[in-house]
Amino acid sequence: MMKLFNILIFLIFFLQTNSIAKENIMILKLKDGDVKIELFKDKAPDHVERIKKLADEGLYDGVVFHRVIDGFMAQTGDVKFGNSKNNDFSLDRAGMGGSDLPNLKQEFNDMPHLRGTLSMARSSDPNSANSQFFICFEAAPFLDRQYTVFGKVVEGMDLVDKIKRGDSNNNGSVTDPDKIISFRSE
Repeated sequence: MMKLFNILIFLIFFLQTNSIAKENIMILKLKDGDVKIELFKDKAPDHVERIKKLADEGLYDGVVFHRVIDGFMAQTGDVKFGNSKNNDFSLDRAGMGGSDLPNLKQEFNDMPHLRGTLSMARSSDPNSANSQFFICFEAAPFLDRQYTVFGKVVEGMDLVDKIKRGDSNNNGSVTDPDKIISFRSE
């Protein structure tokens, strides 16, 4: 009887842990395949909640990577002006918009900006993050504790590396940019 009880407790723990782990995983579908992303809900709970909300509502689907700097990062997430499926889409204005939700208070944390890190884009105001984010191609320690890290690529960084690069003479602006095909919780 005790052995059966222990097995039952183990199964409950395993299923609960697996469920919690899955709720912190998202799939970013790019032109070349799927990128698996782990979210850091314990480090940036409000930012993770925002990303999941916008993603699961389909608002990132069709959003372009408007600023991509080789050796640094790929920026996307402007759901207002950067969504190629919307009437407000404007490649010239991509990167200037966000969502209809209020800006987020910064959640700077101890997570470093390493290759594959996802971090929120913002203006000079630390509390201005909204919907835009970037994925680091390489480590960028000068961003640590100045931008909110909310996740990391755990599979498919080779696909992120294939995102079309922008003009290095124009702050990484991209002509005919790649876009997010879909972004959803696993």
